[in-house]
Amino acid sequence: MCEEYRIVFENEKFKLVLTPDCVAESLILKSNGEECIHTLEKLPFFSLTEERPYNNEIKLAHPNKRTTFQANRVRLEDGKLIVGFELIDFEAVVEVKIAPRYMVFTLVDYIVKPDSFGLGVVPILPPVCEFRLIQLPVSCRERFGEWLNVMWDEKAAVNVLSTGPYPRISSEKRKDHRILFGETLRDVKMKNAGVALIVAEPQEFLDSVAAVEEDYDLPRGVQSRRSPLINRSYYWANDVTPKTVDEHIRYALKGGFQFMSVYYTSVLREVPHFNYNGDYDAYREEYPNGREDLVAMLDKIKAAGIIPGLHILHTHIGLKSKYLTPVADHRVNLVSRFTLAKTASAEDTTLYVEENPENAPVYEGLRILRFMGELIQYESFTTEPPYCFVGCKRGYNGTHPRTQEIGTIGGVLDVSEFCANSAYIDQRTSLQDEIADQIAKIYDAGFEFMYFDGSEGTNPPFDINVGLAQWRVYKKLNKKPISCEGAAKSHFSWHMLSGGNAFDVWEPKDFKQMIVQHPFAEAPRMANDFTRVNFGWWSYHEDQRPDIFEYGTAVAAACDCPGAFQAPLKMLQSHPRSDDILETIRRWELARATGFVTSEVKAELKKTQIEHTLLIDEKGKLELAAWEQIDCPEPVTAFAFTRKDKNYVVCWHNQGSGILKLFGIEAEISYVSDLGGEEIPVECFGDHIKLPVAGKRYLITEMPMTKLKEVFAGAHLE
Repeated sequence: MCEEYRIVFENEKFKLVLTPDCVAESLILKSNGEECIHTLEKLPFFSLTEERPYNNEIKLAHPNKRTTFQANRVRLEDGKLIVGFELIDFEAVVEVKIAPRYMVFTLVDYIVKPDSFGLGVVPILPPVCEFRLIQLPVSCRERFGEWLNVMWDEKAAVNVLSTGPYPRISSEKRKDHRILFGETLRDVKMKNAGVALIVAEPQEFLDSVAAVEEDYDLPRGVQSRRSPLINRSYYWANDVTPKTVDEHIRYALKGGFQFMSVYYTSVLREVPHFNYNGDYDAYREEYPNGREDLVAMLDKIKAAGIIPGLHILHTHIGLKSKYLTPVADHRVNLVSRFTLAKTASAEDTTLYVEENPENAPVYEGLRILRFMGELIQYESFTTEPPYCFVGCKRGYNGTHPRTQEIGTIGGVLDVSEFCANSAYIDQRTSLQDEIADQIAKIYDAGFEFMYFDGSEGTNPPFDINVGLAQWRVYKKLNKKPISCEGAAKSHFSWHMLSGGNAFDVWEPKDFKQMIVQHPFAEAPRMANDFTRVNFGWWSYHEDQRPDIFEYGTAVAAACDCPGAFQAPLKMLQSHPRSDDILETIRRWELARATGFVTSEVKAELKKTQIEHTLLIDEKGKLELAAWEQIDCPEPVTAFAFTRKDKNYVVCWHNQGSGILKLFGIEAEISYVSDLGGEEIPVECFGDHIKLPVAGKRYLITEMPMTKLKEVFAGAHLE
């Protein structure tokens, strides 16, 4: 094929070559000549999909099924690509923007001829349900970031990226390569929604993403990820109010936290499990002046040197909120729709419908219908004609029962699977924007980062609506967050969720295993997306111990990731080891901030079968030590390690204080709360010593470690 017939697009960073039959023949990174196309697969650069063939002759000649038509010709006219496709007789007009660091392809129009569809009326727009703007066969490299959709190694990074919340961005795996693609959807936004192509050296890749963010006014995900604060842990409080804020600040400072996440139930009236989501003007009684008191509380947190953030469930609408009682809002989503086959009076307990309800929910909390503002709970349904819902409780949830006319369309309410006390917003409606305005008013009281909880709570397509719902809130915030996290992510979320996701709570008995099994396994995958992960909301239980959080923070630090310390005030006040736990976290936050966690330290910490502790040595400097738990009578916990030719046992009482009788001590010991600190008196007897155990303390001796372990294993607790 002659060179003059090819179409060449070139910018400062890379060159893309399309053949006349619309195949991406070459994609070269100019700085090093790296070819990024898997050249053995001759895949057209564009395609489109129809639910069935609509051209009459094609419909008669081929099966009536969902059909994809590949591009088979392309020409350049007035700076735009005119694309033709196999079988069908209309063309697409694709605008190409060539920027210094990226290229953007945007469907802007179709060219339809009078006979493009054979018999029938020519539609205003062709019946295309999906238009694939870029599809590139890219050779596999060492790393693939599935969230950002980037294939990269030390030589090159290739990325297909959306320029807004509407395109679908994904990939298809092959044996030795991936098809990176971006497409627009008829039912979301097909025209004028761009897809960007980036090719860069890996060290410059984020600069290219930042250029797209700046040019298209997207959330500044690159800037946020480059903040020195991005890997700091945060103090998570669900009961901080003007009455308790001073105590929470005191504990947060003890833990060395620079961030405090305020759960929305600290501010708004709520009962457990999300019942009142949506009532964003209903402040708790601790805020008699409403938002004014919230502003004052956040100012107090910031005056203490702590950055406050808002943790909100932005897609949930509580069943007891004003949106679902006494009238159920039409903008709350339905998971399936039904048409009434008969008129039903306000007292009728059987509702006849045209459609088969065989896939309707059977779990009690999810068996809720919505018709014309009324919620109706059903007991069961039939799956043979006449179809009906039976055992209906009319006027459920305090809504008004009413006559429901034949032909009325309603359906099954999209009730959250988490506790079944809230429902999800239909993202095709204005409700998410209305909720976003209310959330923004709260956020703008002085919050500076955000957690988008409940992010999975949207209607399909999830790969669009999860990020779109977050963006509909994000764009309303006057002061953009330093960083965000979320309970779920889709491609466009990358620009907002610079903190990724946080793993949920684990019991102390499972904590260390779950840290390795989940966030530690996720961290390298997120690193492939140039992102960190939150190692979890670490809940505070009665049987919580300092070593549990030490393990979590150490492994998280190895991956440049934070954790989130859940801090119920009553537990902090009553737990005997709160100070030790907070001091453990403070040391690791100090290690993050001061550069102590070097690449060598990270390599050591990633040996997850070994546990580590962060010491403050005799000169007040941080020091890392590998330690192991040794046998000791409960509820005392003991760990042992060796440093400076001496053996150490760190021990504490998990429930308060007591006396530990140690038998067989054959060498001098030192017993201190801090290395290099004052000696704690120890009573010595003929065959044993009495060791007072309470908070975290160090026993130091030259006894052999084997003997020292035997001594603690044989100890008695008074």
